[in-house]
Amino acid sequence: MTRALPLIVLILSGAAWGATQPLAKTAVSEGYRHFGILFWQMGIGAVVLGLLCALRGTGMRFTRRDVTLYGVLALIGSVLPGIASYSAAIHLPSGVLSILLSSVPMLAFPIALTFGLERFRWRRLAGLSLGFTGICLLILPEASLPAAVPIIWVFVALISSLFYALESSVVARWGLGGLDPVQVLCGASLVGALITLPLALLSGQFIDPRGPWGAPDHAIIASSLLHAAAYTSYVWLVGRAGPVFTVQISYFVTLFGVTWAMLFLGEIYSSYFWAALAVMLAGLALVQPRPKAMLVPSLQPGHTEPS
Repeated sequence: MTRALPLIVLILSGAAWGATQPLAKTAVSEGYRHFGILFWQMGIGAVVLGLLCALRGTGMRFTRRDVTLYGVLALIGSVLPGIASYSAAIHLPSGVLSILLSSVPMLAFPIALTFGLERFRWRRLAGLSLGFTGICLLILPEASLPAAVPIIWVFVALISSLFYALESSVVARWGLGGLDPVQVLCGASLVGALITLPLALLSGQFIDPRGPWGAPDHAIIASSLLHAAAYTSYVWLVGRAGPVFTVQISYFVTLFGVTWAMLFLGEIYSSYFWAALAVMLAGLALVQPRPKAMLVPSLQPGHTEPS
């Protein structure tokens, strides 16, 4: 059982993170929009992770450098990609969002080259090319997406993936300043909640917590709790089983995201979708880190450092 525990945790964490895509689709299904959703998502995450830090005895730190780090990661790891992903979720099937999320490690490769964090590798380029092929399979054939879905929303969703990829390179380049990943995620969630609260109020997107509650409200809470639980498990796995084993969670996030969308949202996909999924997973395999690579903590599921 002890040997099987890391694998069980890996699968359960992937299942939890994969569920956040159908939950995002549910959250926007009745009129809720990005600023309101992001405020509550990050606010709930900050409370849960803050309690976890207290229980672990690590506490929080708020030097000027720490707050700057929290702010940068809140923007590029949550607020900006969240605006893109929740906007795209209004229009795209949840399964398509899950496939596009798997493009993050592929997009991280050219960004890492730009930052000087990575040397050119043909294997990584092949993975990036397969990712591009998978995206083409989603947008080029007429039967790939539902007829009423404009292709532009695929590129909006990819903006989200691009920010997540940028985040991993920023952390790899400048580090966490001695903080552990849970502390950083808690601080970024807190700062992100402070950023999105006035935006939600000014835009009229604030979600009144007094109810009445419907499926979108429950989806926001479930997504926030699942993300905090999965992330905590992810960090535990890095220490217990190592980064190379833990990075395999990327596959489970994508596969479970598609599975949950089929089971709970009743989504049905074309043959082009399944071809795109196969190609994207193959590309993901080619961009996985080297055995000696160090894992960079991330605020989002399914992506790691770009080495």
